[in-house]
Amino acid sequence: MEKRTLIALGLSFAILMIYQFLFVKPEPQKVPQQPKTVEQEKSGAPLPESSPAAPSSAVMAQKQKIPSEEKEVRVETELYSAVFSSKGAALQFYELKKYQDNAGKNVVLLGSPGAAAPLGIGSKEELELAEMNFHITGHDLKLDSTNPSGTLVFAYADSGVSVRRTCTFSNSTYRVDIKDEVSGFPDYWITLGADFGLYDKKDTSSHIGPVLLKETDRIEFNQANLNETKSYAQGLKWIAQEDKYFFASLVPMTPVEEAKIWKHKDSVVAAFRGKSGNNSFILYAGPKEYDSLKVLNVGLEHIVDFGFFSIIALPLFWVLKFFYQVIGNYGWAIVVLTILVRIPFIPLVNKSQKAMKKMQDIQPRMAEIREKYKKDPQKMQQEMMQLYKTHKVNPLGGCLPILLQIPVFFALYKILLITIELRHAPFMLWIKDLSGPDTLFGHLPLSIPFIGGFAIGPLPILMGATMVIQQKMTPTSLDPTQNKIMMIMPVVFTFLFLNFASGLVLYWLMNNIFSISQQFYVNQKLAREKEALKAS
Repeated sequence: MEKRTLIALGLSFAILMIYQFLFVKPEPQKVPQQPKTVEQEKSGAPLPESSPAAPSSAVMAQKQKIPSEEKEVRVETELYSAVFSSKGAALQFYELKKYQDNAGKNVVLLGSPGAAAPLGIGSKEELELAEMNFHITGHDLKLDSTNPSGTLVFAYADSGVSVRRTCTFSNSTYRVDIKDEVSGFPDYWITLGADFGLYDKKDTSSHIGPVLLKETDRIEFNQANLNETKSYAQGLKWIAQEDKYFFASLVPMTPVEEAKIWKHKDSVVAAFRGKSGNNSFILYAGPKEYDSLKVLNVGLEHIVDFGFFSIIALPLFWVLKFFYQVIGNYGWAIVVLTILVRIPFIPLVNKSQKAMKKMQDIQPRMAEIREKYKKDPQKMQQEMMQLYKTHKVNPLGGCLPILLQIPVFFALYKILLITIELRHAPFMLWIKDLSGPDTLFGHLPLSIPFIGGFAIGPLPILMGATMVIQQKMTPTSLDPTQNKIMMIMPVVFTFLFLNFASGLVLYWLMNNIFSISQQFYVNQKLAREKEALKAS
């Protein structure tokens, strides 16, 4: 080999080595991958990454991949059964275990997500994350006395938006504590959904649909009349969907900036607007049990609407529950409460009945004065006043007791109408549900628009009969026309009460019986006094 050839080979080798060193980077050593578990294969969850230290929740959220398939987890407590979905980290199903319908099936407050899934989140009113799959940390929970609490964690991260939702459940309460750690939202909204909490939409005796508590004011919304979005700020306590006996509510435990109620796909949706960062809420779905809600100390007891006379209704409600605890039957508790409520009015009613009886006695003389001075109203009034003075009669004496009893009546009416304690509560014999009408004899075939058909049972008929007896015993005017009109009232009231709750009809019946007894006593006393005057 020539010397020049050897030199050329040496130079080529040197150049090659220099090029490799300066311009070609060595490939990194590959780390063998860990095999995926069956659960990871199904959910599409990322593989765990080795790290010397556990990263923060925010970092973990950023590393989460979006699951490809929807996954559901079930939460079972002694009070309710719920199903959550990875889709939107939202509620899909909610069933109460302690309350049944007339067929003995559990009350379902959420059968399907509907137009908007409860707990759906997003920006503005779009709630776009309600359609996204979250990664779920946790599995089906079955809570009981030995395992009283449990937690589920939902995580989502994509395009700069991250959400970590922690739901904490307890076996002993309908309360669910929710914590949302959110970032990347220009606006953060969370919704109660549509129709969640509405079990019976047919019973229109109380409000059905969305309701909001602002300070201490209940603001109710009617789906039919909600033509535009309603927005509220400051003093926001909770939003809810309610029917007569059940409800679902979202209570902010961290400040929220706004509440909105709007129509979405022919349903009414309620939502809160918060801020990015940490947002805490209480989700409460269950019966309208006043005492249980009061204990929470978040204003949820206002979901039980006792009406304008709530200051009277609440004490009467507690007294009713006390009698129930002693007697063990709400029907008899109503009977005792009715008597108790009438006792303070006995002196006033006696005085009123005496005044009405005296007015009846002087009716012939009053008719003579009207006939004699019909062309001189001033003189007629003077003679009437002199007649009242002579016989010591107050023409308004019979009105005062009635006026004083009106607030008590309306308070009791509300209690017996809306309290869940009377739902499916039996009394005696054929009355098995004090919250429903008496249907022992079936229903009338006729139907009235907006009212419907009529249930037929002995209780309203007995109530009507006592009204007739009361009318016969009560002193009235001698005007035949007025008397005929008054005798029609028992018939009208009987038809009205046919569809009323049996507990309310029972109260009215007992009130009538008490009034009859009192009127009988007054009539007998007045008769004895009249005989004594004749004898003297």
